[in-house]
Amino acid sequence: MLSAFGSTAIWGFFAIPLRNLRAYPANQILYFRIFASLLVIWAVIFLFRKAELKKDLAYFESVDRKTKRVILAQIIGSTLLLTANWYTFIFAINNISIKSGAFAYMVCPLITAFGGYLILKEHLSKLQMTALAIATTSILMLATGSFLEVTWSVIVAALYAFYLILQRKMQNLDKLNVLAFQISIAVLLMIPLFFYQHTQVPAETSFWLNIFLIAIVFTIIPLFLSLFALVGIPSSTLGIIIYINPIIAFAVAILYFNEHIDAHQITAYLLLLFAVFLFNWKLIKDILTFKIK
Repeated sequence: MLSAFGSTAIWGFFAIPLRNLRAYPANQILYFRIFASLLVIWAVIFLFRKAELKKDLAYFESVDRKTKRVILAQIIGSTLLLTANWYTFIFAINNISIKSGAFAYMVCPLITAFGGYLILKEHLSKLQMTALAIATTSILMLATGSFLEVTWSVIVAALYAFYLILQRKMQNLDKLNVLAFQISIAVLLMIPLFFYQHTQVPAETSFWLNIFLIAIVFTIIPLFLSLFALVGIPSSTLGIIIYINPIIAFAVAILYFNEHIDAHQITAYLLLLFAVFLFNWKLIKDILTFKIK
């Protein structure tokens, strides 16, 4: 349980190192985040997770050609979605508002659920469909106040939601290994753009401290914690705990960065929070019942 809280709490403070890099273009931050993450994640795998890597490579070799093509297509597709999500999130935090990033990860699980309903044919109850309708109302309310903020929020959330949907389809592979290959493909995609744009390598120590802080503390460590948490607690419980992330992010935006929030936005955010509560009511009730027992 502590691991689950730790991973989501860490992600809630992600805006702080990103804002430290606000003077740099979003694409430059993205390039070096991906490059640094590549070094860190493969170092972790080769030092601590060789057995899991060998197991996944053996599984890939054992499947037929059609399955291999499907796996490769899923990894490449999810890589494109993840890379686009990272870029839009960085841009939103440093050029739009921190609230837009926080709102994105509040609505993301709901978009993921709706996407799962449409694409994976997962069942949604009438109560959950009602919650999605309320969440849509909340989004429309925010759009009337700041169309730019809500547009970026929905783009960030949708990219990550569809990334998660593709991740769900890859059931037989270790998630950390998949992420390592996704980052490797992202690097191959980014290198031509990196040289085409003649992006200079920053010399400032503060830049590299924040980049490796992002790669290690805000990418690899929380992922490790969330994977470890799934061993000890149900994924449904983790699904509830994950909402700590946007709540902390909102607090950071308002209390640390002094971003303004008006009554109209508060109403919309509370409406979305109610939608989240309603959507997860069965899980919340099960968790509370289990604790009482």
